[in-house]
Amino acid sequence: MADVLVKLYSLKEVPQEIGGVEIRRPLPHEKGILKGWVAENFFPEWAEEFETTFKSFPVTAFTALREGMPVGFACYEATSRGFFGPTAVLPEERGKGIGKQLLIRSMYGLRELGYEYGIIGGAGPVDFYVKTLGGFLIPGSEQGIYPARKIRT
Repeated sequence: MADVLVKLYSLKEVPQEIGGVEIRRPLPHEKGILKGWVAENFFPEWAEEFETTFKSFPVTAFTALREGMPVGFACYEATSRGFFGPTAVLPEERGKGIGKQLLIRSMYGLRELGYEYGIIGGAGPVDFYVKTLGGFLIPGSEQGIYPARKIRT
């Protein structure tokens, strides 16, 4: 999967509220609970990336909560500077706009850090990123940052 470049200085989408879902930055005392939730519902590696977002203040992640229970998350500035991801929403919560709002808030978060461009690494739904943010594929980025840095045991 290729990387997608987003011009943060020309973002047109603005964060919206989603009925019944609270999207906010996680608080420090929630780190352990949310890290475990990410590992259990998605991938242990993503949980490690999520944990790194607590190195910053404010935290460079957002969580989506329904009645206090996590249903999605998004990270930025986790694995590499200026990068978005990982991000995920529970399967039963997909298609409700939660992922889109997590993405948009994260892009504004990158812009608040002073970036003019953001990178979505290994972008899965490229059409979604292009349509939502006006992003475009970075030529020659198919390998991405992960394979080049993989540790072999």
